Amino acid sequence: MIALYDTLTKRKAPLRPLVPGQVGIYLCGPTVYNSAHVGHARPEMTIDVLRRWLEASGLKATVVRNFTDVEDKIIKRAAELGEDPAALAARYAVEYVADMDSLDIKRPSIEPRVSETIPGIIDYIERLIAAGKAYASGGDVYFAVDSFPPYGQLSGQNVADLIAGARVDANEDKRSPADFALWKGAKAGEPSWPSPWGPGRPGWHIECSAMASQHLGPSFDIHGGGLDLVFPHHENEIAQSQALTGAGSFAQLWTHNGLIKVNGEKMAKSLGNFFLLGELVKRFDRETFRLFMLLTHYRSHINFELALGDDGKSVVGFTSLDDAEKRLDYFYTTLERLDQWAASAGVAGDDVAAPASDVLPEASDLDARMRAAMDDDLNTAQALADAGEGMKLANRLLDSGKGVAKDVRARTLARLRKDLRGVPCVLGLLTRPPRDFLDARRARLVARRGLDAAAIERRLADRDAARKSKDFKLSDDIRAELKALGVEVMDGPTGATWRVVD
Repeated sequence: MIALYDTLTKRKAPLRPLVPGQVGIYLCGPTVYNSAHVGHARPEMTIDVLRRWLEASGLKATVVRNFTDVEDKIIKRAAELGEDPAALAARYAVEYVADMDSLDIKRPSIEPRVSETIPGIIDYIERLIAAGKAYASGGDVYFAVDSFPPYGQLSGQNVADLIAGARVDANEDKRSPADFALWKGAKAGEPSWPSPWGPGRPGWHIECSAMASQHLGPSFDIHGGGLDLVFPHHENEIAQSQALTGAGSFAQLWTHNGLIKVNGEKMAKSLGNFFLLGELVKRFDRETFRLFMLLTHYRSHINFELALGDDGKSVVGFTSLDDAEKRLDYFYTTLERLDQWAASAGVAGDDVAAPASDVLPEASDLDARMRAAMDDDLNTAQALADAGEGMKLANRLLDSGKGVAKDVRARTLARLRKDLRGVPCVLGLLTRPPRDFLDARRARLVARRGLDAAAIERRLADRDAARKSKDFKLSDDIRAELKALGVEVMDGPTGATWRVVD
């Protein structure tokens, strides 16, 4: 059974879907006022992996991810660019979808937008007022925090402390400083919609409650998002949602991912240390991003390491992504070796299923260990560590197999070849023929280093001719020549291949 950590109860809990066999998931999506940066990929990747694992476990997952396309930042950005706010938000929403597609993140089942949900939001606010949980004031509407005694349960915030430390603008007419806006009265030049309280637009927090309940119901299974949303956004979602419905819970489980730091510091536009996804995916393979993120447990922070120039500021390399790509290269190279072994050994497809007792102990429970790690709060880091150990075993057996009976070696390699494509493929990794990835990576390295691939191929052909004529000195000289360029020549049963040395 899958267990997930619940931010509300601070413990792991078994996932027990409200509707047997179906899981409803809501993910707080982006405010679309600029291009997506690497931080946006973390919650998307977390929910994507959760969805993939649920579906692989026989469950149907419905994922709702919203676009906040009505918000202060959008209005400000549009004014700076002299663009209509709605047009700007629509443009960045299209770009966001393309960026997530480039990372092979599955599209949500439903993608509501605030601008298309205004009637539902107004209805939600009206019902909160009728229930005595909210009040209108000067064209605005506020949620009365004191009407919901459990307020602060998610974040651990104390209402008295919030009131003591709150700043209230002069034009606000709240009953309490802790109360938050559900509807904001229109200001000159800003987008607005008619409402019972006058023209205006929704507050941020009410949007998600309205959209989640519209598409998943008043109570659903999982609510996701980054740790930075715990307070006030998710705290306020709980308050207004449960105050209205009286349900024991808005989401059964609250799943929050850790944040991304850059060289140990918080990633922030004000610090200039954020990187746009659209630029990075031009340099790195989509699986490189996925592996980089999944090597760390989703609840932990990730450190995005950069290589800096002598000035300590200019970026000369992306250390974390380079390391992830090298590891991915190792994984794919191992799979290619296993495929070549299978071809030479006459092993067809995945016809491998040797009993656990017939293979080496290290391989007998590999798949079970990876699956157990995933069932234990989506521990991708452990599952991939287990996969790495399986890769090491495969390479050891492929290199020699010394001390292992021939039949046991063969059965173990066949089982590893199958299992190493099991859980990793569910996670969106190792899904391609190995040569496709390896050739594409080689092409990227060739371009980065300014090498001439055609010239390398010609010298490789010269070396092959020299070997056939038994001119081994020339063959060795060409190997040394290529090595000086950073090119490694690898001889195999089907001929020589080459790669760029990292």
